[in-house]
Parts: sequence; structure tokens; C-alpha cells
Amino acid sequence: MNKKLAIMGAAIVMIIVVVIMGSTYYSTLMQMQEYKPPRMSTASVDLTNGSPVLGSPDAPITIIEFGDYQCEMCYHWFHTTRADVINTYVDTGKANLVFLDLPFLGRDSHPAAQATYCADDQGKYWEYHTTLYNFQAGVDDGWASKDRLVAFAFDLEMDMDEFNDCMDTAKHASRVNANYDQAVKQGAQATPSFIIVSSDGTTKKISGAQPYSVFSRTLEAML
Repeated sequence: MNKKLAIMGAAIVMIIVVVIMGSTYYSTLMQMQEYKPPRMSTASVDLTNGSPVLGSPDAPITIIEFGDYQCEMCYHWFHTTRADVINTYVDTGKANLVFLDLPFLGRDSHPAAQATYCADDQGKYWEYHTTLYNFQAGVDDGWASKDRLVAFAFDLEMDMDEFNDCMDTAKHASRVNANYDQAVKQGAQATPSFIIVSSDGTTKKISGAQPYSVFSRTLEAML
């Protein structure tokens, strides 16, 4: 009799355990089904220290590019894909573009980035940006030396006293550092990397020098 009672007691305990486990599993499953990953808001990507906005500041989509002026694949994207993105989306007011520096490839990467902001002081950021990608060569092979950075500014008819003073005092070093920190914070591990942010806070990430078709498909889905 005692043996039967023990068996019955064990069976009841097992039933209770199964019920509790089942209830916990169901509750967890429901939570998983109800959970939605949080959307990254535009404010979560700090663009304060980035480039001037290319395109309309009121565009519904912002394309954030993380790059290094000595990055070969950045050069490739600039010369194969960027123009189509600009023509189709930026020039039409559908998107704008902001560049954030991720200078890590060599000793000349950081000064080159600083030079773009010295150019920005004179209203020629994008002209200088384009010049760097037009003249890019090997990493630290002299194409972005101090003398060449100065020569680029001269060719763009800048005030050379102002530009030289800007570079000599490393006026924008902290700005470049802030962009680097922001890129790392956002998980950019290679250049170029992109975060595309829509007006409702939806974000998409694109890694690498992807072709125009990838950008077009992504942007169209967000418009």
C-alpha cells in the first residue's frame, strides 16, 4: 500500500512539474513572438562631427558612409557606384549623404581626414573629398603626405595661410577622432560601411563596396 502511494505521489509531482514547465515554455514562446527588436533612431548615430550634408537636409533618408581616404574599396565605390546613388536619390531629394571618417589604414589617413575639414572651413569640403578619391594611390606611399595635402588645397584655390594654419595646429584632429569613435560605436569594422536611416528611424546596414543594385533595392524599400 505504501509502495502504491509512493508511486502515485511521484506521478503527481511529475505531472505538476510538466505543467509548470509547459506553462513557462508557453510564456517564453509568447514573449519571443511579441518581442520586436528596437529600431535605431536617427539620433543614435551622432553626425555632429561628420561632413556637411550632401543633398537636402529634409530628405526622408540619410545615407551615412564610414570611410578612409586610403581605402581601396572606398575608392572603388566612389568611382563605380556613388555617382548613380547621388544622381538617383540625393539630387532628387529622396536621400542625403553624410561621410564619417574611419581612418585606420595608415599614418596618412588621419591627416587626410583633417584636411577635408580644413577645406570645409573654406566651404570646399566636398571638392576636397572628391580630390582625395581622385588622387588616391597606395597606403602611405606619399600621395597624401603633408605636401600633397597642401598642394590639393592650392589647386582648389583656397586661402593657403588659413589652410596651413589649420593643418599645423591640427585644428580638426578631435573632430576626426570623434568620427572614428562613432564609427566604432556603430559597429563599422571595415571601409566602406554604410548605415541608411529613414525618417521613421528604420535603419539598414550595408557593408563593403556593394554595387548600385544593392543600394537601389535597399533605398526603394525604405521610401
